[in-house]
Amino acid sequence: MPRLPFPAFKSLVIQPLRITPTAINRSYYSTMMRAARYYGKEDIRVEQVPQPSVKAGQVKVAPAFVGICGTDLHEYLGGPNFCPTTPHPITKESIPVTLGHEFSGIITEVGPEVEGFEVGQPCAIQPTLFCGHCAACHNHAENVCHSGGFIGLSGSGGGLSESVCVNATHVHPLPRDLPLEIGALVEPLSVSWHAMTAAPEINPSSRVVILGGGPIGLAMILCLKAKGVSEIILSEVATSRQNFARELGATRVVNPINENLNEIVLDLTDGKGADVVFDCAGVPMSIKSACEVVRPKGTVVNLAIWEKEIPFNPNWITMKESSYKSVLGYSHADFQAVIANLASGAIKPSQMITRKIKLENIVEDGIKALIHDKNNQVKVLVDMSDK
Repeated sequence: MPRLPFPAFKSLVIQPLRITPTAINRSYYSTMMRAARYYGKEDIRVEQVPQPSVKAGQVKVAPAFVGICGTDLHEYLGGPNFCPTTPHPITKESIPVTLGHEFSGIITEVGPEVEGFEVGQPCAIQPTLFCGHCAACHNHAENVCHSGGFIGLSGSGGGLSESVCVNATHVHPLPRDLPLEIGALVEPLSVSWHAMTAAPEINPSSRVVILGGGPIGLAMILCLKAKGVSEIILSEVATSRQNFARELGATRVVNPINENLNEIVLDLTDGKGADVVFDCAGVPMSIKSACEVVRPKGTVVNLAIWEKEIPFNPNWITMKESSYKSVLGYSHADFQAVIANLASGAIKPSQMITRKIKLENIVEDGIKALIHDKNNQVKVLVDMSDK
């Protein structure tokens, strides 16, 4: 054996490096977090992903409660639809992506160049993603941005995770005395509020018909009541949802399977028809029913996302000179209006929450419950706390 060039170190004993499992785990879990990730049709996985780092103009939020939306169900059953299979033009991400676009949370970090927010502040997140450069964005219609998307569907994180970093413009502070589970309902309520703004003739004396008693249809009742509307007719086939509608304030609930909606509306409106009809059902018969029950020069507002083409005859509204409008999503002003009405008590949506589950059970107790027991569920919330 050749002589070592450093005889002074002949007796050196090299001790093995000791790294305790505790140290490894602490390091790992300080940079990783749980998240529900969408991989494709019927493939949602709760797994460990890297914690996001806050950038300039952003705040970091710890989600508290997250609502499961009908859009999430469509992605699970037949997607990907909104979830990108190629890099999204804004987030540059594709599946797998973190889900959750209806959520409230607590601010845990405020990034550089952000003012007006503080750590510990409760908030609701407006998940709209927009480019800021297209014709729609220049027209202050970011909700229909040509390259638009949603946090929790289009990449860059989502509410179904332990942390998410979002642009400060997406963050709406909540009153500290407003329960965070109610804060998670701001997003779906804003969808209905936005639809209401598309019908400027809405006033306390308006006679309104809502088609469909799902979460958005029920939210529509609450928004109309906050505006002082007292005559609200809702059409829904499921008995349990009919009961929900009555509890939330619908003045008349109609089952279109065994009742004639048009005759009932004419009877309740002195033969005039509805001033405004909100189509929250999105089924072939609903669009025809909407056009039948609306009064001459009245307004039909479509909130539904249609899965396929359907027959439509413009004469249904042409002969009445009625208007047909469609709306999508919401604006910053809609979020602010909903939060103000929640704070004042004008909107009281707690009855919409029918179940709370944990993240690990999102598929069995959340997604599948809404698919197989949809008539008895309105809004299922995922409780993101460790308790």
